[in-house]
Amino acid sequence: MTKIPHSYVIGNPVKHSRSPQIHQYWLKHYGLDGSYELAELAPDQLAGFIEKLRHNENAGANVTLPYKSDVIGFLDDIDEDARSVGAVNTIYKRSEKLLGTNTDIYGFLTHLSLSAPDWLKNTKNVVILGAGGAARAILSAMKTSGVDNVYIANRTISRAQNLADEILPTARSVEMSKVQGILPSMDLVINTTSLGMAGQLPLELDLSTLPGHAIVVDIVYTPLKTRLLLEAENHGLIAVDGLGMLLHQAVRGFELWFGTRPEVTRELRQMVEKSLEVGP
Repeated sequence: MTKIPHSYVIGNPVKHSRSPQIHQYWLKHYGLDGSYELAELAPDQLAGFIEKLRHNENAGANVTLPYKSDVIGFLDDIDEDARSVGAVNTIYKRSEKLLGTNTDIYGFLTHLSLSAPDWLKNTKNVVILGAGGAARAILSAMKTSGVDNVYIANRTISRAQNLADEILPTARSVEMSKVQGILPSMDLVINTTSLGMAGQLPLELDLSTLPGHAIVVDIVYTPLKTRLLLEAENHGLIAVDGLGMLLHQAVRGFELWFGTRPEVTRELRQMVEKSLEVGP
């Protein structure tokens, strides 16, 4: 009897996750046997669940907050992307070993390149807003792309500087309140904070001083178009939403678990967009 591979998303909470919708769509679309399930775990359940992944037909798991760093100690090895970001969002098995990777770098760069094919050629100066976990992945993506003239803006400037020192020493820290002053020389603005997310305060920036070729990215996807992106569009700038990053980062995990490289189709995106309109 053929074993059916099982995969999961583990975290706390996880009920809001769109990952089951994405992976279940691909399983059906490609006619594959397999499953993708929610696994909401208390901290004292984490070690046991990771050990469970080693056995039977379990293929692996996505990892979301608050366990992206905690799981590293339970794995046999992690790759360079996970090491750079300091977090694992995808666990998979090879030769009875549990391995960890981080697919956010791939997801971000893939969506950015599809949305703005010439972004790298036209980008010299970048400002990343925020210095949390998402900023780590974005800064690592800039390093991977060879962009080294990066500003990291945060309310606590020491946190921004520590992030720069750890991942990209050429990056410079700047207080969030002073970002407006550097916008005229920025080619790429990336919001990694929760500002602008549904239920949060808006991100207040005057984008009129950005050069006409500038790109504005907001990794928030609830709402799909934040005030920041709407303002970018109003000024004729390229606006890149956060949903594409979510969809494209899922590609690598699905391929590692089920052996098929899926495609991010318009149908899939529209389905997830519709679910965002009605909420979790």
